[in-house]
Amino acid sequence: MFTTMGCGVLTTYTSIGNLGLHPLLVYTLAGAIPILLFAYFGPIIRKKCPEGFILTEWVRQRFGPVTCLYLSFFTCFTMFLFMLGELTAISGIIATMTGLNTTAAVIVECVVTTIYTAMGGFQVSFITDNFQAMFVLIMVIICFLGMGSYIHIDKSMIGPSGLLKANKLGWQLLYILNVAIWTNDAFLSGFWLRAFAAKTDKDLVIGTSIAAFVTFAICTLVGSAGFIAVWTGDLTVGDADSYNAFFILLAKMPKWINVIVLIMAIAWSVCTFDSLQSGMISTISNDVFRNKLHINWIRIGVIILMVPIVVLALKVANSILQIYLIADLVSAALIPAIFLGLSDTYFWYLIGFDVMFGGLGALFAVFIFGCIYYGNARDGGRLLLIWNGIYNPKDWGAFGAFVIAPFGGILLTMASAGTRILYHYIVSRVTGKPFTALDKPEREEQVHEVVEQTDDYGSIDKKAHYEI
Repeated sequence: MFTTMGCGVLTTYTSIGNLGLHPLLVYTLAGAIPILLFAYFGPIIRKKCPEGFILTEWVRQRFGPVTCLYLSFFTCFTMFLFMLGELTAISGIIATMTGLNTTAAVIVECVVTTIYTAMGGFQVSFITDNFQAMFVLIMVIICFLGMGSYIHIDKSMIGPSGLLKANKLGWQLLYILNVAIWTNDAFLSGFWLRAFAAKTDKDLVIGTSIAAFVTFAICTLVGSAGFIAVWTGDLTVGDADSYNAFFILLAKMPKWINVIVLIMAIAWSVCTFDSLQSGMISTISNDVFRNKLHINWIRIGVIILMVPIVVLALKVANSILQIYLIADLVSAALIPAIFLGLSDTYFWYLIGFDVMFGGLGALFAVFIFGCIYYGNARDGGRLLLIWNGIYNPKDWGAFGAFVIAPFGGILLTMASAGTRILYHYIVSRVTGKPFTALDKPEREEQVHEVVEQTDDYGSIDKKAHYEI
């Protein structure tokens, strides 16, 4: 569960920390608490889909293959953005700390992770996770011991800065970031792979609890560099260079600390990147090709996909947080509607078309809202990319987008189901045929039948579910 903490946290959390302790705590709590949800939803989904190992397996079982491919596409899109964000982050860190051209370093990282994940499979990612946690802890401890020794805070600046007070932005982000991160975590195959791999539900609870606490503690410590840099006089509140706050303070410390941080940051990035690679390979292999295409072909495809990721990371991408927010908005639109399907008591009648209509319709609704709010289609389209960010308390565009995405997705899903059921009812009355749109499918029996059927590759043949 520690795998999403890429080295991008060294810039994103300091940026928000530069705006105050209140927004920072909102961000760190919103990043940590959703990890605990896997301890709740993981056992439920494992019970409903015992032969699965990622969320899309349950979606295939519940809603059919088309909806599974729909979710798989956006899952891969999310991991594409996270890989882009990770390479952008490490590129910026190396450039900031050394002043060197980062092209070679980024390419080497991609090559190295590709080689050892190809040799060791996803198991090697589990191993590097343990090293990742160690690297992060060592780096944070050394840095904050260094700050205590070499960084001087002007206490007279603490009160006037207002950074310890609650502010409007913090309350605004309380909603945005919780919706964004809670739903986006569901897109990360690496999380689901680990949730399904847990030996027992108790182990899953323990693992997620530890991960949530460590995530909160480390991200809060890293983000505090944002306001400490204000109190040292190096930055102002809301400074455009706030993403560099951690490294501005680091530059005041001895060179040996800088060297250790650089090494640890690179190792940290590699461990995160291999999890994203493995998650994408697993998703494509299982969901798209049903494990019938040799895994090496999938790896080659992911290698080809890394070419545009490297180019964008080096030449185009600027804001790491914006990259993550694009993925967050997509997940906020899609995931709530899909998770309605977990309830066989209240939402048994939902089908794949309903949740796809709701998710895609919610994204279109965000665009329409943007057109109305900003007064033109250009800015409406930019809202889908969270172009103006989330740091401006006077701009309620992002807040509106993250309200419309989840609630719009649910409402449109229910509207689709209602319209479909009404149509079948009218047809039934006109033709005299039985009205079956609200009949409950016997899912438990069908699941048992499906588990008993395997193909030559040992994977589940869920044909019975396609006909639900």
